[in-house]
Amino acid sequence: MRVFDFDGTIYDGESLFDLYLFSARYDMKVFRHIAPVLRYAIKYKLGRATLEQMERGVGKVARRYLRDLSMSRGIDELRTSRLDAVAKAGLDGDVMVADASVIGADDLTGGLRSLVNAFWDRNMRKIKPWYDPRPDDVILTASFDVTVGEACRRLGVERLIASTIDPETFEVTYLNFNTNKPKRLRQVLGPDAVIDEFYTDSKFDQPMIDMARKGFMVRGDVITQVK
Repeated sequence: MRVFDFDGTIYDGESLFDLYLFSARYDMKVFRHIAPVLRYAIKYKLGRATLEQMERGVGKVARRYLRDLSMSRGIDELRTSRLDAVAKAGLDGDVMVADASVIGADDLTGGLRSLVNAFWDRNMRKIKPWYDPRPDDVILTASFDVTVGEACRRLGVERLIASTIDPETFEVTYLNFNTNKPKRLRQVLGPDAVIDEFYTDSKFDQPMIDMARKGFMVRGDVITQVK
């Protein structure tokens, strides 16, 4: 079994930050969150925040950001435009119509789903060319399942272990960061799960490297075996 970190490893950049900037195309008000977003992104990358600090800080930023999205006219127009496109295409009975019920839902989930779909339409090109997905791959990331999940679907990767959000309350229900990563992986895959290869761009994933038979550090498109 191969396990991959996502941002900076198989994705060229930080997908959550890219999504944040992308959402500003539809509502400039999200820029009010730029300072805390940058602060926690830097702390995460440099390992200068404890798990407890990240859980409190990221949870607060995520709630405010998602609340703005839920009330955004621009995001709502994106949601309805995608629904109109499905209807005009005459896809009655097609599998996409099932998804249209979610896109059309008058809540955060529908708007966020439409935003995420539009984002990956534009950004799948940032998946690094060396990554050749296999059906039994596992993506292990601190990013959120509601965002990275769509990229995994398009890649054909079925197993994603990520941070989670309750779309009804905007609460971060699990932050898959630092020591929470190996903890969550064992919960999902079982305590006896064997990791043949683990790939990451961060030295702070050392606990995951320790769990794996082989560990690889990724810098751009250069992959170096470190274990």
